[in-house]
Amino acid sequence: MEFKEGPIEGVVIKELQFYTDKRGWLTELFREDELPEGFRPAMAYVSLTYPGIARGPHEHKEQTDYFCFIGKFTLYLWDNRTDSPTYGNRMVIDDVDRMLVVIPPGVVHAYKNTGQGDGLVINLPDRLYAGWGRREPVDEVRYEDDPESPFRL
Repeated sequence: MEFKEGPIEGVVIKELQFYTDKRGWLTELFREDELPEGFRPAMAYVSLTYPGIARGPHEHKEQTDYFCFIGKFTLYLWDNRTDSPTYGNRMVIDDVDRMLVVIPPGVVHAYKNTGQGDGLVINLPDRLYAGWGRREPVDEVRYEDDPESPFRL
């Protein structure tokens, strides 16, 4: 499949606001009154990614990811939803730092730490990893080890 550069419906990108004082900083990751319609986080996790390292690409069939990036990253997105008006679009966003990005199901995504130091990614997805009690299949289609995958960084 050939992807074209363009926006992807349902992807939300918002700069995180940092409030700094002599003690350090604070940022709100979400407020219930500012969440996308119908979206409710089900869990939260934080991951540290070393410089030069990429995670993904992968997609979820049902899960929406709600990423908060702290550190310098490049984000890669592909609309793989055949029923989407932006199907076949690809977005590459450089200098994703202190940003919130909501990625709906069916949008393939990957990110790479392009900074000099460690980068943090906090995710508040709307599905539990491996379901309730970790007893269900993981909602994830991984492409990073597939040599035939059209999703390339």
